[in-house]
Amino acid sequence: MKKLIVFFLSLSFCFTFSQEADSLKTKELKEVLVVGTKAALHEKQTKTLATLDEFLQKSTKVDLIKRGAYAWEPIINGMATERTVVTIDGMRIFGACTDKMDPVTSYVEVSNLSEATISSGQQGSCHGNTIGGSIDLKRSQRQFTNAGWEFFVNSGYETNNRQKIIGSAINYADSLFYVDTDVMFRDAENYKAGNNKEIQFSQFRKLNLSATSGYRLAPNKNIEASVIFDKATDVGYPALPMDVSLAEALITSVKFNYKPNLEPIDNWETKLYFNTITHTMDDTKRPEVPIHMDMPGWSDTYGFYSKVNAKYKKHQFLANLNSFYNRSVAEMTMYPSDPNENLMFMYTWPDVRTLYTGIYLEDNYEINCHSNLKFNTNLGFHNNNVASDFGLQSLQIFYPEMQASKSRFLKSFSTNYFYNKNGISYGFGMGYGERAPSVSEGYGFYLYNSFDGFDYIGNPNLKNEKSLEGNANIGFKNAKWQTKLSASYFHIYDYIIGIPDASVAPMTIGANGIKVYTALDYATILSSDFTVSYQLSDFWIWKGQFVYNLGKDNKNNGLPFMSPFNYMTSLGFRLGKFSSELQLRGNAKQTEYNTFYGEDKTPDYAIVNANLGYKFTFEKSKMILNTGVENIFDANYTTYTDWKNLPRMGRNVFVNLMFQF
Repeated sequence: MKKLIVFFLSLSFCFTFSQEADSLKTKELKEVLVVGTKAALHEKQTKTLATLDEFLQKSTKVDLIKRGAYAWEPIINGMATERTVVTIDGMRIFGACTDKMDPVTSYVEVSNLSEATISSGQQGSCHGNTIGGSIDLKRSQRQFTNAGWEFFVNSGYETNNRQKIIGSAINYADSLFYVDTDVMFRDAENYKAGNNKEIQFSQFRKLNLSATSGYRLAPNKNIEASVIFDKATDVGYPALPMDVSLAEALITSVKFNYKPNLEPIDNWETKLYFNTITHTMDDTKRPEVPIHMDMPGWSDTYGFYSKVNAKYKKHQFLANLNSFYNRSVAEMTMYPSDPNENLMFMYTWPDVRTLYTGIYLEDNYEINCHSNLKFNTNLGFHNNNVASDFGLQSLQIFYPEMQASKSRFLKSFSTNYFYNKNGISYGFGMGYGERAPSVSEGYGFYLYNSFDGFDYIGNPNLKNEKSLEGNANIGFKNAKWQTKLSASYFHIYDYIIGIPDASVAPMTIGANGIKVYTALDYATILSSDFTVSYQLSDFWIWKGQFVYNLGKDNKNNGLPFMSPFNYMTSLGFRLGKFSSELQLRGNAKQTEYNTFYGEDKTPDYAIVNANLGYKFTFEKSKMILNTGVENIFDANYTTYTDWKNLPRMGRNVFVNLMFQF
């Protein structure tokens, strides 16, 4: 019966798909996933205390690799962390885990963000060189208003993993000063997949503190300081052989904003920032471990940017001078079961110091009131230096001529045309970009990848990865309909990937062998999506979305984590203070998989979600209640981005409550 219901729901929506949660800014090839100010967040979202990962999934450009119930890795246009840039208010942050268990998105909460700006391909190169695109997480700010004091209390509960959520916020703003503070705590036990199957080691506990304060020095000058402290403990990763005992981040910044009384310059913003990440992998709670290991990692980043916006006649200019210095180090200590044997120690990241300095230039030229032409370029200097003599000597076993320092020059450019008139919009463009190998790709030492079962060794001699990109989009909008079809094609030269090397023995017990990072001649990626929405009446709205990605290497074999036919459709109702939504989400069977990268065929799936919300208003306060059921029919399923076919969460009932006064 359940399968029959899902079949007819799918059939009824097979010809039309979705309005993406991202809203397209006029005449720009950027998509903005609006989280909102704190008030808008709780009033407009169907699950007000969802994680940031759940919000990012609303974008057709973003998917997430899931290794557990927490800290999913975002991928843009089918490309993972190495080929994308993720920033918080323009700040570069680098995870401290060799297994990517601490993406940048794991260190922030939705409650202190206003929006996520998602840029595809070279449109996302403002804060650094990229191939796939970028995500900039923008934090909420009161700014200089006379809003006075605002207080928020948040509370939530989810039945599947017994997740308890509690948080609060205190904000104040007047014409000269503002301060925003936010705290959120989450505690979750193991979740259950469909058919009530408990997923061991999927628990997590997380505390997030955030504060931002600004002071107006003059009518056109202000200074702002901000801090984020995030601490996660006892985090289970059921798809991996190890868990995390500690993931801790301190992210700080000071910003000066100046609006000069000069005709061409509109705004000048300069920021200094520092962040430090500590990440400790732990296997002491696993019942069967061949050999116990400690695997801590650290990442410290010092950086700045100075960004100028200017206007001259029909030109809108943006210049961003930015730089960062990062230290990444990771260790592994192995403890033999025989106490008479010596411990084994090595650097998996050999204290790699990265210095980057770049300048981004953009000119948005208004051809007429309906069309514009946008040019941008990014020029950067990139240097890696291995500071550990022991780590350098270890890598020189494989690369005897290797030097401690290596410098690169990175460049990118793109041009795009946009048109918007009488509800018809379209655009097209092309771009070229380069990126340097990541720390793991260039300097990783025996990094075990549980997805394909190989130990990986970096290659400091890799060339820059280069991408030629083409993109196009077309859309239509009127009082009831809104549609958009977009596609991007990437031809990537010197595509970096791990290739088996039978001449080297693996370190990990039971590993399938060694892979050394190598560059293929080329690889290609096609990313496409179609979104649509229809306003049925003043109260009803229908939305849907369709996504399909295809990636091939130079031998026409598939690339990993490419989206098969993926769809979402929903029917929403809003009347006064009441809102509700019924949603169908799923994807087709994955047929373009590649066992070489550890993939296998994942079956199709479809799940149904439903939610209700009501806003209670009082004289000077309000209360918002949201509740819903996810995976109503308790389907047991897995998708192409679930590490080692990790099952997704089964039926889950959530209740979110927010008070504002």
